[in-house]
Amino acid sequence: MWSLVSAAGRDGRPEGVLLAVFAVTAGYACGRISGSLLPVGGFVVTASGALAVAVASHDGVVPGAAAGAVTPLGQTGAVAALLVLGTGAACCAASAARAAGGRTASRLFALAVACSALALASVPAFAACATVMLCSLAAARLRRRTAVLAALALTTGLVAGATWAVAEDALPSGLATSVEAPLTVHRVELWRDAVTLARQEPVRGVGPARFGRLSPTSVQSPASGNKPHSAPLQQAAEQGVVGVALLAAVFGWILYGLRRSPRPAPVTLSAAAALTAVAVLACVGNVLSFAPVTTGAALLAGLATARTTREGQDL
Repeated sequence: MWSLVSAAGRDGRPEGVLLAVFAVTAGYACGRISGSLLPVGGFVVTASGALAVAVASHDGVVPGAAAGAVTPLGQTGAVAALLVLGTGAACCAASAARAAGGRTASRLFALAVACSALALASVPAFAACATVMLCSLAAARLRRRTAVLAALALTTGLVAGATWAVAEDALPSGLATSVEAPLTVHRVELWRDAVTLARQEPVRGVGPARFGRLSPTSVQSPASGNKPHSAPLQQAAEQGVVGVALLAAVFGWILYGLRRSPRPAPVTLSAAAALTAVAVLACVGNVLSFAPVTTGAALLAGLATARTTREGQDL
C-alpha cells in the first residue's frame, strides 16, 4: 500500500515492489507447506536449488532480476546471497536431521556450497558463508534464541547505520578511507545521492523506481544500474522514512517468527544467521532486486518456522 501511496501523482513504478511482495509471500507459503511435510528434505532441496541458480548465473544473468539490477556489482552480490542461502539451508538440514549420517552429509554439503563461493562469487562471499556455518555449529549448543536473535538484529542495524554514516561522510577520515576502499568511490557516490533525495522528500520519498532518473551519479553512469546498491538507502530515497520502517519491520517480523518457531533452536538460529547475512549484503548491494534471492530467503524462513506433522517427522 505504501508503495502505491509513494508513487501517487508521480511517474513512479511501484510494480517492482509489489512483485517483490508477491515473491516473498509465495516463498514463505511454500516453505511453511514443504517444511511441515519434509522437515529435512525441504532444506536440502532449497540448498540444491540455490547452488544450481548460482552456478547457472555465474557466466550469465541471474533470472528474475529487476530493471537496472543486472550490473557487475549486482550480479556478484546476488550470486553471493544465493550461496549464503544455500549454505544456511544445508546447515538447517544438518541441525534437523536425526541420523548421524544425515547430519554429516548435510555439513559436508554446506561446506561444498561455501567453498564454491571462491569460484562463483568472491572472498567476502566465502567469508559470509563460513560465518553462517560457524554460527550454525555454535547454535547446536544453544537453547535460548532471544539473545542470539537480538544480537543478529543489532548487527544488521549497525551495518545499516554504517552505510548511512558513510553516505553522510560522518566517519573519521582514517576509518572512512578503509571502509570506502572496498566499496568503491562510485558506490559511495550513489549512496550520497540517495541521502540527498531522502532529505528532499523525507516522508514519501521521490517515488518507486525513480532513483536512477534523479541521481546525478546514476545518470552519468547508466551502466552501473539505476539503484543505489543499498536496500535501506533505496527505501529512504524512493519511499521515505515510512519505507525504511516497513523494510525493517519485515526483517523484525521474520526474526520474531523464528523466535516462536516450533522447530529446534539450532534450526531456527542457523536460518537466522543466513538471513542476517543476506540482510547485511542487502545493506551494501542490490541483492533484493533479484527474485531468486527474495524468494529463497522467504522459502528458508518458511521452512524454519514450519510446524512439522507426524507424517513429516517420520519421513
